[in-house]
This record gives sequence, C-alpha cells and structure tokens, in this order.
Amino acid sequence: MQILSIDVGTGTQDILLYDTKKGMENSPVMIMPSPTVMVADKIRKATSQGIDIVLTGYIMGGGPSTKAVKDHLKKGLNVYATENAALTINDDPDKIRSMGVKIIDEYGLKSLPENLQRINLQDLILDEIKNAFYQFGITAPSKFAVAVQDHGYSPESSNRVYRFKHFENAIQEGGGIEQFSYKNNDIPPYLTRLMDASRIIGGTQSVFMDTGPAAIFGSLKDSNSYQPSLVVNIGNGHTLGALVVDNKVVALFEHHTSQLTPSRLQDYIIRLSEGDLTFEEIFNDKGHGCYIDRKIGFDNINSVMVTGPRREMIQNLDNYDKHPKLWDKLHFAAPFGNMMLTGCFGLISAYCYHYE
Repeated sequence: MQILSIDVGTGTQDILLYDTKKGMENSPVMIMPSPTVMVADKIRKATSQGIDIVLTGYIMGGGPSTKAVKDHLKKGLNVYATENAALTINDDPDKIRSMGVKIIDEYGLKSLPENLQRINLQDLILDEIKNAFYQFGITAPSKFAVAVQDHGYSPESSNRVYRFKHFENAIQEGGGIEQFSYKNNDIPPYLTRLMDASRIIGGTQSVFMDTGPAAIFGSLKDSNSYQPSLVVNIGNGHTLGALVVDNKVVALFEHHTSQLTPSRLQDYIIRLSEGDLTFEEIFNDKGHGCYIDRKIGFDNINSVMVTGPRREMIQNLDNYDKHPKLWDKLHFAAPFGNMMLTGCFGLISAYCYHYE
C-alpha cells in the first residue's frame, strides 16, 4: 500500500509518500515551502513590478499571502478576486471589499485587462508534487491523506471562537482520531478550506484533518510517548497543546505562537493538565481558546511530548528558565526519527483507521 500524505502549514508543506513495502524510514520525503508562501512570493513580485493582480481558484491558507495582498493594496495597485478565492482573505465579503479588494464573478473575470497578473490559489499543488517524485522514477499513488488548518466558515462571528467550538465538539463526541479526521465525503460543509482541498483531489480514497490534531496524534508514535501524555505542537503560526488519555483528547488549548513566551507556554502546559486553564484567559490574550473535559493532574502525566518547527522556543532554554516539574517528563517528539513529518504520521494513522 502507498499513501501520499501532505501536511500544509504556514511555512512549509511536509510530504511523505508512505510505502508499506519500504517501511516508514525509507519512504520518500519532501519538505517544501507552503503554497501560501509561494503565492505571497508571486504577489510581492507583481507589487515590485507595479502590476495589478487577480486571485482565482480555491480557498486556501492565508497568513503570508493575505499580508502580501494588503501590501499590494498599500502601493495603490489593484487586487481583483473571484468570489471563492476571496474567502481566503476573509469570510465576510464586505470586509474584503473594505480592504480595497474588488470581488468579481466569472463574467467580470473575462472583462479584466490582459496586462494584469493572474494568481491561482490552492492548498494542494498535486501536479508539481507528482512531477517531483516522477523525476526520481517514483509514481505517486492515488490514495491521499491531507491536513490544512481550517478555522471554519464564520462571516458573522469570531473565527477563533468558531474554530474552538469545532474542537470542543470533537472532544465531547469522543476525542479520538476518528472525531478529528474525515473521509472526503464526510467533511462538515463549514470546513470550507478542507472542502476545497477535497475538490482538488477529486473522488479518490482520501482522509482529511486539521494540521494541529494531525501533529498531536502523530506525536503519539514517538517511542518516548507514554499516556496519559500532554502533547504540544509549536507551529509557525499556532501552538496547540492536548492532553491525551487512551488515545483520546480530553483537554486542549490553542494560541498564536507569536503571542507566547517560554515561561507562559510552560505554565499553560502544566495548568492544562491540572484543569485550571480557562478559555477566557487564552482568548483574551488573542489566542483561540481552551477546553477541558477531564482533569488529570500533572503528577499523573507520564510524558510531555513537544514537536513543531518552532520548538526551539523551549528547546534552547537555559537551565534556570526551565520549569523543573515539566522538564522531568519532557521529550522532543521525532516519530520515526523525523520531527517535521509528525503531522504526516498522524495523517497516516487516520487513513489506516478509516480504510485499513
């Protein structure tokens, strides 16, 4: 069996072509710039050349690309966007227009000047990925496992609240990998970014997850993981911490990585397990929130697993900055020897749950 696992983050897209005949360690791997970084580069190039742009295609991750759009507008240049592609910037069309973006339909697309730059938006660039493997004599499979971060469609309310309500529901329904992953026909319609990723792939046998939970379940594959375990993914954009008991998430917090300090993060980790971290505390600090279904107590935690591309936030601390209670149990997760593929390993687990 072969599965193409693609974990799309803010900074990188991490790609694993898992081949059961070769085993995990010998399966082909790529760590490449994320699609939103690639789109941002195209927009910045158009900005430097003084060229108007039009955004077409699918809903994809914002972050770098949305910032590039705003910078383009600040230079007095025009940004057009089809209705669907515009949702990459914001769920509320009025807010998008207030920024200066001109939303157009297919008829308007045909009437645009020819001398502007057309930029296609999509989280999955499958032709490029398949071609890269092909250059090494590898044919990519038709089975996919994909993760993107999806806040959910919420034009009239905070997408931070909406996203965390989705996580809360998943925990209340059981908190297992089956609650945090979907076959291509089972994706909730309000997860519009995942829906568009599914449309790009088509009707093939596929599984989809959010990037945060994918990393959480992938970290459990590390040999140092013993449950109850507190797993923390320190990503380029977001940091997610989860308390996992018997392979079920029973408590969760999510914050923006840029808002965190090492001391605050260590405090959050301990207090999540103690059960006294609140939604309001995280949300009012411009994070996403916190939900605790079960209190375990930190003394009952057997391992603290830290992963993610920004793990150096606490990995490189001096001894006097380390929380001694925490560091006695802390491990930097690198399942199968590769930290950057933690999300991909979670995706493979989800795929095997649903199909194998």
